[in-house]
Amino acid sequence: MIEVIDIHKQYGDVVALNKVSLSVKKGELFGLIGPDGAGKTSLMRILMSLLLPDSGSATMNGLDVVKDYKKVRLTTGYMPGRFSLYPDLTVEENLKFFATVFGTTIQENYYLIKDIYQQIEPFKTRRAGKLSGGMKQKLALSCALIHKPEILILDEPTTGVDAVSRKEFWEMLKRLKDMGITILVSTPYMDEASLCDRIALVQQGNLMSVATPLAMENSFAEDLWQIRTRKIYNTSKLLEKLPKIISVNSFGQVLHLVTPKGFYQSDKIHEFLSQNGEIEISVEPAKATIEDVFILLMNDHKAKS
Repeated sequence: MIEVIDIHKQYGDVVALNKVSLSVKKGELFGLIGPDGAGKTSLMRILMSLLLPDSGSATMNGLDVVKDYKKVRLTTGYMPGRFSLYPDLTVEENLKFFATVFGTTIQENYYLIKDIYQQIEPFKTRRAGKLSGGMKQKLALSCALIHKPEILILDEPTTGVDAVSRKEFWEMLKRLKDMGITILVSTPYMDEASLCDRIALVQQGNLMSVATPLAMENSFAEDLWQIRTRKIYNTSKLLEKLPKIISVNSFGQVLHLVTPKGFYQSDKIHEFLSQNGEIEISVEPAKATIEDVFILLMNDHKAKS
């Protein structure tokens, strides 16, 4: 449904997308995972024909995003990163407006947005600008769906909303996927990656890896250790002096240490810390998360640059 081939985009000296290629299958929930500045928004704006690539090509359901941009917009729902509806119009007026623009009505495609819209319908006379973050999110998704799109493009839809609204939103996406809608969603939150069918890790315009979340976690080729300590910062600085270390990063109240495969046993790391004055510590093998994979790939990319 979505095919991206060697898309390159540059703003002055800054490379936003470095010959990115990927494909999204019909009915797939595909995630673009990466921090701010990774190039996610630039790619989505190119797919929505809002931005021209410097080189490369992209198609949406067989339609070229440059040559067939009008048809692309008719068959695609788009939810930009910033709330872009009309703040002075009410909830109902915004929805009616977008339905009218696409030559349809709320009633005709109500079944598509029913589960979402019912949650904000009690506030349908409230101005959109006065809604909470979670309610704005639901209204924006309803407006993106009201013309029955085949593809849904969502640019960081859960940024700035509370944890409960984030959970509800992903449950909505699962239901939309089950209805056969192809979804491309971007997020800076690594924990949301596991909710996608497949994900692409992007950093500074480079596509580092594409796989299912499980396959990506299982691809972690080094040893990962979880270290509990009462002195996160001091222990982290000390571990940086450990021979052959690949990386050490804080994950909440623990440290994740990456070392070459088979190079260390846990007792050797514990001994190193004890000899340097660290007490009340534990060192255990850990299973890699998407965030661990991302950090490892990012370090590899920096080393090769």
